[in-house]
Amino acid sequence: MLVDKPTFSVLGTLDVQTSGRPLRIAGTKPRVLLASLLLNANHVVSADHLAEVLWPRHRPRSAHANLRTYVSSLRGVLEAAGTRIQARPPGYMIELPPEQLDVLLFEDLIAAARVTGGTDEAFDRLRRALALWRGTPLADLPGSPLWDGRLQALAESRLGVVEELIALRMARGQYNDAVGELRGLLKEHPFREDLWQQLMLALHWSGRQAEALQAYTTIRQQLVSELGIEPGADLRRVHAAVLAGEPPTDSAVPERPLPAAATTSSPLPPTTIASTPHQLPPDVPDFTGRAEAVAALTRALSPVERPPGGPPSIVAVVGAPGVGKSALAVHCAHAVRAAYPGGQLYLDLGGTEQVPADPGELLAEALRALGVEESGLPGTVRERSALYRSMLAERPMLVFLDDAAGGAQVRPLLPGNGCAVLLTSRRRITELPGALQLELDVLSPEEAEEFLARIVDPQRLDREKEAAAAILRACGYLPLAVRIAGARLAGRPMWSLEVLRQRLEDESNRLSELRAGDLELRVSFDRSYRLLPEDAARAFRGLGLLGPQSLPGWVIDAVLDRHRADDVTDVLVDVNLLQLVGTDPIGQPRYRLHDLVRCNAREKAGGDAERHALIRVLGAWMATTESATARLPTTLFSLTSAKATRWNLAEDTLGRLTADPLSWFDAEHEALVGAVRLAADAGLAESAWGLAAALVPYFDLRCHFDEWQSTHRIALEAAHLAEDRYGEAAMLRGLAQVCLYQDRYAEATKMFRRCLAIFHELGDTRGEATSICGLGAVSQFCGDHLNALTYFRQALTMFLAMGDQSGEAYARQAIGRVCLASGDLRQASKWLNGALRLARELGDSHREGCVSMQFGRLHDLEADPERAMRFQGRALDIFEGLGDLHCGAYAMQGLGGLQVVRGDQSHASDQLERSLLIFQRLGDRSGEAATVQTLGELHRSAGRTRLAQDYLHYALTLRRELRGSRGIAEESESQDDHDRVRLV
Repeated sequence: MLVDKPTFSVLGTLDVQTSGRPLRIAGTKPRVLLASLLLNANHVVSADHLAEVLWPRHRPRSAHANLRTYVSSLRGVLEAAGTRIQARPPGYMIELPPEQLDVLLFEDLIAAARVTGGTDEAFDRLRRALALWRGTPLADLPGSPLWDGRLQALAESRLGVVEELIALRMARGQYNDAVGELRGLLKEHPFREDLWQQLMLALHWSGRQAEALQAYTTIRQQLVSELGIEPGADLRRVHAAVLAGEPPTDSAVPERPLPAAATTSSPLPPTTIASTPHQLPPDVPDFTGRAEAVAALTRALSPVERPPGGPPSIVAVVGAPGVGKSALAVHCAHAVRAAYPGGQLYLDLGGTEQVPADPGELLAEALRALGVEESGLPGTVRERSALYRSMLAERPMLVFLDDAAGGAQVRPLLPGNGCAVLLTSRRRITELPGALQLELDVLSPEEAEEFLARIVDPQRLDREKEAAAAILRACGYLPLAVRIAGARLAGRPMWSLEVLRQRLEDESNRLSELRAGDLELRVSFDRSYRLLPEDAARAFRGLGLLGPQSLPGWVIDAVLDRHRADDVTDVLVDVNLLQLVGTDPIGQPRYRLHDLVRCNAREKAGGDAERHALIRVLGAWMATTESATARLPTTLFSLTSAKATRWNLAEDTLGRLTADPLSWFDAEHEALVGAVRLAADAGLAESAWGLAAALVPYFDLRCHFDEWQSTHRIALEAAHLAEDRYGEAAMLRGLAQVCLYQDRYAEATKMFRRCLAIFHELGDTRGEATSICGLGAVSQFCGDHLNALTYFRQALTMFLAMGDQSGEAYARQAIGRVCLASGDLRQASKWLNGALRLARELGDSHREGCVSMQFGRLHDLEADPERAMRFQGRALDIFEGLGDLHCGAYAMQGLGGLQVVRGDQSHASDQLERSLLIFQRLGDRSGEAATVQTLGELHRSAGRTRLAQDYLHYALTLRRELRGSRGIAEESESQDDHDRVRLV
């Protein structure tokens, strides 16, 4: 028996039918899996994408194996009904013709209808397309942020079809049917003024004038009470026409269409409009802040600021979507309108539409507003522009050009002289001669709070100040976002502000929450996005995955997998989707996406292409970090991730950036810390721990212990989840080092032993040797010199066997340091000389500085103060030249101690106080204790008894605290602390 192929429906609940009967798909995850494939029918959906949909919060390690099980189960059900799920690298695909899937049929019917224009056939196809909708798509499933883009596009497409169908009904004179459909549509979009306008016209043209007026009353009350604004100019003009019982006469309102039975032999009466237009949109009643911008704008628009008859004053207000450009421009236009008695023209240029308004049509609109009859309009843009300039020359006016697409669109609309032109645009328009460009940013926190209070009851905000501040932060202080948040709160007076705060907390759902009626932030962003060239759109999506920190421009090179993508960066900056936030100390421009724009970009970045872009960016951070690290003076125990991806910058760019490696790290370390978290969150453990490990030499030199610790903990967790044993060992080694520096010896010992065991298990001799060195250092600082020597000698043997001269130099120095602490000066001299010779042969100035500091101590004990001072001074010069604060502090401490003995109290006090500040800042209590002790001795020798007692008592307190953490004899501490040095 033949079985009909199944039909699938997603425009409502998920439904599968075969031979007229439901086909049961059991279980939520198989249904979510099927829905994901159907939404992308006839396209391959990657396994990673499907796994993220199925496990959005905590993806199990076995996610891909589980996915294969679900696919196999689903495939069995569907193949029995005659449909296959195909495995296509890198994922799966379901292949269906339009007649088997409602969403494909819906899109096919729309495309066919638009080809046939306004015919009966098009009308029928649009009705059939709408009939496929049974409710909210996939309403019975949990949903996923990765579906949102597709579902949003379908919802917008459905809305467009409804509007087209209504327009066809109105054109045919089917007003009553149009009224019913418009009322249904307004339940979904209660603030869409264009829909209310159509409803009023349909009611008016069908003879229902009272209902048309009631419709206006309804929408006006909604706008005033919920949003605090009056209806727009077009809606008010329709209301005036209905109120007068006349056909609407303004060109902004569509003429009444001919009924189906009418002919074109009866022309409508000509339009008549007053020749002094006052077309400014209504001022914003709750306009807030912007004092400096208002002052600059009104000054520029004032006629007294320019000579009579001179060139027009042109002011462009530019900025990101939702930043309040039009609100500011309208407010300032009203402030200066009295200076332009000749009138004010307003033109909407539609710069964010798919096809911006044509300059010829805009000129025709302006000329009609100036009293030119339709029959008197010139035929070409050039002639219309000339007539327009001639008419404005006779009476200077304020011309408001809203939402400009660019200079080419604006130029024909510029008056010749005497006028002022105010334009808004999302794009920087710098090509107009003499134009003042005012770039608008978000509100200040104080302005945003005041704005929200104007929409919502101020007392309500005062009761929940913390929640209100969190809401404003989530809105990024963007005016449109604040207005929408305020509208939501105003419409829900029983809500606690905490409810909205919690809803906005989740970035993945934030844009969905920032929607009120027809005010929707996502739509505002999408208008800019859809106009981007393909490369810029790809870059935008890739940037959405890179976190909130500022980024250098070369990151876009890695996103696009090509060098010198400055042209793409410029496009994104020019349309105000990417913010230029400044220039860093090494001369790089820094960029970032506004947090809400980044949410929008991230929503669009759900595919494999964006994941590969993220991997390349992390690879670029890795390769550049390794290049910079190789130029640092201390890299002895840094570990590398061999398997992590690298992506190389252009050679000249890389050389320029890393020529001064410390400066590059200083500029980038926040972005690098963010990159470690990005890699971990994306499940890229190799990149996460590899980058964290590569950062260790820099963190060590600059003593960024908090960032060192945080990156290693994040990467350790990522390596553990990925079962990457080498990565775990590398991160434990780094964490143990921080514990050692901060006197947490028990933690350090535990971690050194754990990483030693893993390195031994993996057969990594170098990793073992570095872990053993760490255990030797812990033993030394705990006063166990015998164990310390055993550890360091064992590590030396391993380094010699590997031919690792850097490791050998370290081990020789460490053995010399322990001998020195034990009082064996002859052995100390022998080992330190060997270390110094190797350091100089290797050109390792940092190691030379460490050994020099030990020689300073040695010669002090040998009662040779001149040589001791010389070696300590040499060590301090080296460390200060390298920018190593911590080692420099120990060199200062040693030098200060020698100066105390020599009686040079002024210089000694200066060195000791400087070193004390560094130790306190870094949390090095051992260094602090030794320095405080020496300062106490200095003050005692100078006869300042009370001050000396205070210092010595504080030193004793610090040592007791340390003794508790170390479990060592008090008398062993002083010398070991004095000999403390960096180990990485």
